[in-house]
Amino acid sequence: MRRANAQLQLDRRAEILVAAARCFARSGFHGASMQDICAEAVMSPGNLYRYFRSKEEIIAAICERDRAIAAEGFAMVNRAPDFWSAFAGLAHYHFVERSTEDVAICAEVFAESRRNPEIARLNQQFDGDVKQWMGDLLRQAAARGDIHPQTDIAAAVAMLMVMADGLFWRRATDPSFDPAAVLPLFLATTKHMLTSGPHAGAASAKEGTSHEG
Repeated sequence: MRRANAQLQLDRRAEILVAAARCFARSGFHGASMQDICAEAVMSPGNLYRYFRSKEEIIAAICERDRAIAAEGFAMVNRAPDFWSAFAGLAHYHFVERSTEDVAICAEVFAESRRNPEIARLNQQFDGDVKQWMGDLLRQAAARGDIHPQTDIAAAVAMLMVMADGLFWRRATDPSFDPAAVLPLFLATTKHMLTSGPHAGAASAKEGTSHEG
């Protein structure tokens, strides 16, 4: 009986997160009230507050849910026999398959982190975890020979996160944006960056300057 009750609570908690995500995606973090979330989840305020005391707690739970998904994704790529196929699958999931609500929530967290210290803390913590996982993934890929052994891992992680943030933001703000259409270019750019060696870009720039002179 206790196990059944625990599962019921977990299921209800997950339903609240889905309902809250709809509200945040539709009305924004500030525009969505706890009452709106209650209505979307079809539950009373008293019942909702048994699970979450504030919108910040709900955002924290959404971040934790997404953190678990991201962690499993990086682990899956690391276990895969074909690094680049698995990496492409992970990119397709995050940039193409994830729902509009998920992408909107990311944009809301980015924006709110500039004003709300608690949301900023959650965002920085999530960001730090992703940097660590991606760095570990690339270091192991370099050790296996999947990417250039002298790749500047820190710089590559920073650039990948810039590109990922840009894709998420563009998808959240531009209804005409087609992530599936640009995904092949993202993957080609990433593969070039990770397999060309640490000085390929600098050497090309110098060569171009000498030709111009």
